[in-house]
Amino acid sequence: MDLNHAYYLVHVVEKQGFSAAARTLGIPKSRISRQVKTLEETLGTRLLNRDSRHMSLTEAGEAYYRHAKMALDCMVAAEAAVRKDKNALEGTVTLSCSVGVAQFALSRILPRFLAENPSVVLHLQASNDYSDMIGDGIDLAIRGHARLLPDSGLIQRRITDVPWHLFGSPGLAKHLGASASPTDLEGQAGLALGWRPGSSAWSLQGAGGSTASVPYAVRMRCDDMVSLKEAAAAGLGVVALPAYVCAADVAAERLSRLLPDWTAGLPEISLLMHERRGNPPQVDAFAAFLRRELPDVMNGGSRV
Repeated sequence: MDLNHAYYLVHVVEKQGFSAAARTLGIPKSRISRQVKTLEETLGTRLLNRDSRHMSLTEAGEAYYRHAKMALDCMVAAEAAVRKDKNALEGTVTLSCSVGVAQFALSRILPRFLAENPSVVLHLQASNDYSDMIGDGIDLAIRGHARLLPDSGLIQRRITDVPWHLFGSPGLAKHLGASASPTDLEGQAGLALGWRPGSSAWSLQGAGGSTASVPYAVRMRCDDMVSLKEAAAAGLGVVALPAYVCAADVAAERLSRLLPDWTAGLPEISLLMHERRGNPPQVDAFAAFLRRELPDVMNGGSRV
């Protein structure tokens, strides 16, 4: 038995295609195709039904995949046990997250993880569009959500809740005064996150469960938090952003928090990973690192 053949077939099945498997493994698609073809010839049966657009396992392929996956999981676990004893991690981890999380949270902790694990290579996909974790060969994803994420067959691990606040220029804060209420912001110029047309009202939560919907006049829509912060600091309007994103600007007195008794949302941040045994040790270690370190980073600005 050649475990390489099994290894390639399992990747093709889990990534749902030869192209996605090739991207994940960083090798030519033709090599994977040859390995699978050789495996089928060795076994004397077809394992995959495939055409230019679809791929599925045959009955024999289902049986082979199930047993091959178990064997590979055992091999990964055995290697992980040895590497754990040697306290050495190596290999690639692919992480997907939003641009804001990458810029204002991960940038503060990733250098330390990589410095402590010099043989680990990180592939970071920073995008405000959600990726297909299976199709794109992504190991882990950080997602923010106000409601439960749909059941996708992925494991969801809660990291923390992140408060969003309203921010504006110090001049605007002084003009509104310390006793400002949500009604004082009605009709103010607003800076909206996301470039597509959408809501033009802030949904606020106050002490004791009170709520308020505050309509604003859209001055700019943008999917880049840095641009929104700069516009707010320049006095162009009020913006709702995660507290940790603006913490440094508030400390430097470039921005001020408005309506300090109110929040503009408290979404949950979750870590998504594949529901399977035998994750590579570097993936498990990185997942544990993120769950341990991100709460402090993301909650550090909640007091502004």
